[in-house]
Amino acid sequence: MKYYIIAGEASGDLYGSRLIDEIKSIDREANIRFWGGDKMILSGGFNVKHIKELAFMGFYEVLKNIFTIRKNINFCKKDICDFDPDKIIYIDYPGFNLLISKWAKKKGFKNYYYISPQIWAWKENRIKTIKENIDKLYVIFPFEREYYSDRHNLKSEFYGHPLIEQIDNFKTNFEFYKDNNISNEKEIITLLPGSRSQEINSMLPIFLTLKKHFPKYEFIIAGVKNVDKSIYKKALEMNVKILYDQTYNLLYNSKAAIVTSGTASLECALFKVPQIVCYKTSFISYLIGKTFIKIDFISLVNIILKQKVVQELIQNQLTEDRLLKELNVIIEGKKRSIMLDHYSKIYSMLSLNNTSHNIANSIIKS
Repeated sequence: MKYYIIAGEASGDLYGSRLIDEIKSIDREANIRFWGGDKMILSGGFNVKHIKELAFMGFYEVLKNIFTIRKNINFCKKDICDFDPDKIIYIDYPGFNLLISKWAKKKGFKNYYYISPQIWAWKENRIKTIKENIDKLYVIFPFEREYYSDRHNLKSEFYGHPLIEQIDNFKTNFEFYKDNNISNEKEIITLLPGSRSQEINSMLPIFLTLKKHFPKYEFIIAGVKNVDKSIYKKALEMNVKILYDQTYNLLYNSKAAIVTSGTASLECALFKVPQIVCYKTSFISYLIGKTFIKIDFISLVNIILKQKVVQELIQNQLTEDRLLKELNVIIEGKKRSIMLDHYSKIYSMLSLNNTSHNIANSIIKS
């Protein structure tokens, strides 16, 4: 069969790569065409658009790039028609993907949504589009299944969170310090400023202000390759290392982490790394978000556990003094221990066997 997959962000690229692997293991004749990143490219298939061309963050930023987005939508529609897939698989990226799904349904294509839109956080009115246009909906958090069922009378399928199997399959590099010329006399504090240029430009400068306050620690950035490397120039001038494609080894060896909200927060929890979650965007985007977003927390850890476990610093709260205070709290002491205790609950809530395989099998056989 022919499969068309659309992922627009780094996390979607990760989950999409595992899904491609499993589709190909079940359907030996699979012909896969996709929008994704380096991980999906490695898994095989034809890459139509790279995620580095697609990542726009925040309301104002989307408006600024509206003509590019419209051009991408029109191109995607034509490409789907030319390819004529048996299945279209949407991975997160709801602003774009729901528009395509609506058009695709009218054209008679079968739509599968993996990593469902987070309408429990905002834009709940998207439920109408989902109900009318998505043939199968796959969720990655157990509370999402309850939300869709209880609130909207919509069936969804939960096979566990794909990040669990990704981390379970992770093999530690025991030569990590030697391979990266890192002194084992210093403990590591990892900086995860995001996967998009806008995020990194916004978050990294304030993250770097911590270095002078903690001379006994090694600050290292988990770098991403889908942005211009010049974005890390200031860090290199401060002798802060940037490691690419080594995030899990970095977290495995970390004392603590400063994280931009998103999947990285969950990754820190699963590696049992105490963290501070941060978020900052343009003033206009922040005001719009504050008006429409309905959830109490931005960190996936806090959302899953339904309580404040990790500290969140949002917009004007994100200052050097506040970061300094919060980092001191989680490096040693009671709050660190409490956070680590809560992390173990997350694993048990999200863990089911063979997540990506079971989702691939469901898509192929339905």
